[in-house]
Amino acid sequence: MKLQTTWQLGSNNPENPNNLDTIRQWWAALAGKEITWRQRLIPDSGDISQLDWEPQRFDEIFLISQPEIRGITLYWQKPNSATESNTTPQKLALNHTRQELYIFPQSQQSLVIRVGLLEVKYQRIELNNPEVFVENNVLLFQDKNQLLEVQIKLTSEQLNQLNNFLKS
Repeated sequence: MKLQTTWQLGSNNPENPNNLDTIRQWWAALAGKEITWRQRLIPDSGDISQLDWEPQRFDEIFLISQPEIRGITLYWQKPNSATESNTTPQKLALNHTRQELYIFPQSQQSLVIRVGLLEVKYQRIELNNPEVFVENNVLLFQDKNQLLEVQIKLTSEQLNQLNNFLKS
């Protein structure tokens, strides 16, 4: 699975139409879900990884309805609003891992909008000095003191990535 799908206005990348379709499907699937809407000014360097995405005063959280892409324009409605909002992007970047869409509007080229599902809160389990077993692409961690067992099934590719990571 790709980590990111990017669509750009005027790109001659043969995957550009398919990328827009992937983003269109993701956008439509937001219907009825609570999302975060955050806007930031792009730094002079152009590197949006430098941006502070922590919640700020004008950020919004709302239940999005009727999200749709018609042509290249994104449309949506907020709760209790009779009007449809929209923005036409020059670029869209969908981060599949974090489930966030970065929208670079044509009308405000120094702005980036990040739309995402409310942050997922992971439950963290800490195993201290567990026994570790590996068999048939399965990692098994057992903590006898807490009576916990964590089983992780990996693909061959993930197992190779883990091996390479451990070797470095």
